[in-house]
Amino acid sequence: MRTGPDGSRGTRRRATAVLAAALAGGLLVTGCSATGTSGSSADKAGRADGPAASAAPRESDSGDDGKEGPSDYRSTFALDVDTASYGYARRTLADGRLPDAGSVRPEEFVNSFRQGYPRPTGNGFSVTVDGARTRDDGWRLIRVGLATAQPPADGERAPVTLTFVVDISGSMGQPGRLDLVRSSLSQLLGRLRADDSIALVTFSGEARTVLPMTRLGIKGGPVREEVQDAVDTLEATDSTNLGAGITTGYATAVKGARPGATNRVVLLSDALANTGETDADAILDRVADARREHGITLFGVGVGSDYGDALMERLADKGDGHTSYVSSEDEARKVFTEQLPANIELRARDAKAQVAFDQDTVADFRLLGYDDRRVADDDFRDDSVDGGEIGPGHTVTALYAVRLRAGARSGRVAKATVRWLDPESRKPREASGDIAVSSLGGDLWSKETSPRLRVDAVAAYFAHRLGEGASEPYPGEPGLPELSRRAAGLTSATEDPDVTELADAVRSASRLRLDD
Repeated sequence: MRTGPDGSRGTRRRATAVLAAALAGGLLVTGCSATGTSGSSADKAGRADGPAASAAPRESDSGDDGKEGPSDYRSTFALDVDTASYGYARRTLADGRLPDAGSVRPEEFVNSFRQGYPRPTGNGFSVTVDGARTRDDGWRLIRVGLATAQPPADGERAPVTLTFVVDISGSMGQPGRLDLVRSSLSQLLGRLRADDSIALVTFSGEARTVLPMTRLGIKGGPVREEVQDAVDTLEATDSTNLGAGITTGYATAVKGARPGATNRVVLLSDALANTGETDADAILDRVADARREHGITLFGVGVGSDYGDALMERLADKGDGHTSYVSSEDEARKVFTEQLPANIELRARDAKAQVAFDQDTVADFRLLGYDDRRVADDDFRDDSVDGGEIGPGHTVTALYAVRLRAGARSGRVAKATVRWLDPESRKPREASGDIAVSSLGGDLWSKETSPRLRVDAVAAYFAHRLGEGASEPYPGEPGLPELSRRAAGLTSATEDPDVTELADAVRSASRLRLDD
């Protein structure tokens, strides 16, 4: 897909623009506000819609009745379902260390949690827009979210061809790396079907195809035993030539690609490349034709206490895929069994979102995260510009800090429009949802406010405190001690073990004296 000359998505990147949230679509979409009164449905390929979408830019921001505001009331970005940043941060905190600030991405913290959004009844996406009042005067927190339909209860799906590219370099010999990879692949083999195919490529100083693309056949059959033997014999060797592994992996995937199947490369590595090509863009440029012509996407799974987060994230971004991070058997089981359909199938390609804020009601706005997913506003409907890939059962959430104008009591605050390409026909589709001022009156931390919205707020604010924005809090953002108390209270409100883990992580960070 085409990117701008500076490496950003689209033909221009506005480093100072405040960008973007919302979703990715499907064939059926519903939009709703916090009160369930404000929303719309659409299937409107290629058509601009609504006056807010073409609002004239403003040059300043005073927030008074003069109606000055941001220079552009549109916010556009590519969808993202990565979660590796949160998984690695939690692992690092459990080890008694603070994560590197550059590895912390708020959207990946938020997207690590279940949301409880309504699911569409058909092959599409639901769109939910809600929010609440923060304790910073005039500021609201708005949540824009999407949910794809769950996989069919009977498990029906297209066959998959998966090429596993496994790092067997010396660093992978440490506990919690190659041993976890072997366990993960074994769990996955138990979930794949007779008509699924896999190939296995390993890399250290050089790359080698251990197993060409092979149809698995029945469980307990000789082919599966052969595959399991290949997995069991994986051993760590020397240096890390990630570029050779990716190149060989994609060549194997192209050779074994099947029409009508989901074709995906699965990279399992600590991403500590030290030999050969180590630049993500250069590595993926080598296999650009495989990605474009054959629709082969990349799923990156990170392991290890020392982990090349930036390289893995960039590889997945450029490879039309997403990343996860696993540090335990339980996490591996979740990624390779419970979340298997979401991680290997597709419901939308090149999904982008544009949120148009209403100048009459909004004085200022700020997206919480998605810094490296920005798309030029005018490229929203340019389908040659890269977007995000979304699978079944996924949810995507984006949060905005929004300051209303003085005296704003009614009217629309924002409209979110999503554009994506159908995975099979490659035809564009769009869908929309909006929210009104009247839906934003409740206190964010009130027990009457959705517990899931409060969890999202804690996750985003926590990430910001850990990351590079700690010196400039988001509007309404509490310090770590208060966040720790909020997270602890939400463990009982949600009865969700993932929220309990979040509370533990916030408490660990607070003990490390990151905050006041």
